[in-house]
Amino acid sequence: MVVAVLQTLVVPVLADIGAQLGASTSAVGWVVTANLLAAAVMTPVLGRLGDVHGKRPVLVGILVVVALGSLLAATTSSLVLLVLGRVLQGASFGLFPLGISVLRDELPAEKLTGGMAVVSGTLGVGGGFGLVLTGLLTDGGADYHRIFWLSLGVALAALVLTLAVVPKRRGVGGRMDWLGGLVLGASLVLLLLPLSQGHTWGWASVRTVGSLVLAVALFVGWLALERRTAEPLVSPRMFSHRPVLVTNLAAVCIGMALFISFLGVSTLVQVPTAVAGYGFTASVLQASVVYLLPGALVGVVVAPLGGRLVRRTGARVALALAAAIAAVGYLSLALLHSLTWQVVVGAVIVNIGVTVAYGAFPALLVAEVSPGETGSANSVNSIARSVGSAVASAVVVTLLASNLTSTGVPRESVFTLAFALGTVVCLLAAGLATFGLPRDLRRPTAAEQDEEEATALAGEWGTVSGLAR
Repeated sequence: MVVAVLQTLVVPVLADIGAQLGASTSAVGWVVTANLLAAAVMTPVLGRLGDVHGKRPVLVGILVVVALGSLLAATTSSLVLLVLGRVLQGASFGLFPLGISVLRDELPAEKLTGGMAVVSGTLGVGGGFGLVLTGLLTDGGADYHRIFWLSLGVALAALVLTLAVVPKRRGVGGRMDWLGGLVLGASLVLLLLPLSQGHTWGWASVRTVGSLVLAVALFVGWLALERRTAEPLVSPRMFSHRPVLVTNLAAVCIGMALFISFLGVSTLVQVPTAVAGYGFTASVLQASVVYLLPGALVGVVVAPLGGRLVRRTGARVALALAAAIAAVGYLSLALLHSLTWQVVVGAVIVNIGVTVAYGAFPALLVAEVSPGETGSANSVNSIARSVGSAVASAVVVTLLASNLTSTGVPRESVFTLAFALGTVVCLLAAGLATFGLPRDLRRPTAAEQDEEEATALAGEWGTVSGLAR
């Protein structure tokens, strides 16, 4: 939940931050870009540190850094220091792979799938709640610092819970591959930076093309380096073993799907009807509460049900079905978005599919990697989702900025195209799951399924009722 909230918290108020700090739109964009770049660099390193030295101390360290970053962002009126605070908050992305590793260490086999589905589902659910909370706290152009005080409270609450609940366990030991982390981090920065700045630099500019080419070259060099390293940061097998590779490619697609929904829906409903002839003239608060909150609330219930679906059908089938459901939601949005209920229903369907898909990814990875690689494998999957989010953000922002009417608002056809793109990437994820992943070698019998669900369902719904409260 910390990861998801921090990722989306600032998105709706970038214009307000710029106005209150007297900064340009391109300068304020670094509030998002710096966080994304820091996450790309730190996530694989933090995942490996957790595998080597134990999850609890690394979780505690991450939450302390995130809390310091939140405190800095909440108390400064300098854009430079705000960006630095967001860099520190980028460490939060390491919480998810370490959280999955903790589940694998602590939960019995019959509860592991459901537990991973609940935790993974909060990535989609928390993103929606982050947008809603931002709308509530900054309604009417209120001081943007409020959202960072909120993030500080969330980080401290998570820190207290981690110290109280997560047990101490020794890691698998070994050495850290710092050189591999440096090269991988550099390649990810060179990939994500032009994706986030391409609409400003120009997609055909030397900086954009050169960064992308250099990113590919560094990544190839990193793979060669890791093959010659006795204890690599990330095993090259993660990029050559077909089930893991396909799972990560599907994660790129689902990461795109999540951000297309956030950006597309929130921007569409805020378009002034009187000026554009479409849209709903919604405020940030209305966009969050009326159009995005229903999907987040439905996601709270869907997350544990997704765990049951994974156990019943297998993670491969669950991922394919979830991606197909999200595709239906996007197709609905592309065709029908003139009435409030049409947008809400379409967004809810997309969120259902994304939530279940997120729950399937850890199950697919855990089945293919050793316990000592769980943190690293889920770190790579987190990066894949981040790359998808960055690509989606770049595409949607470019579409919106380059297709304006004479009144300065985006053309309605841009939103139709964005939602059609969402349909395509979801269908691609469904195809990857269906044809790229191996069929489950063994399905549990009906009696085994009933026994698993009898022991796991109470715990899952206890989690849901706790979230609801």
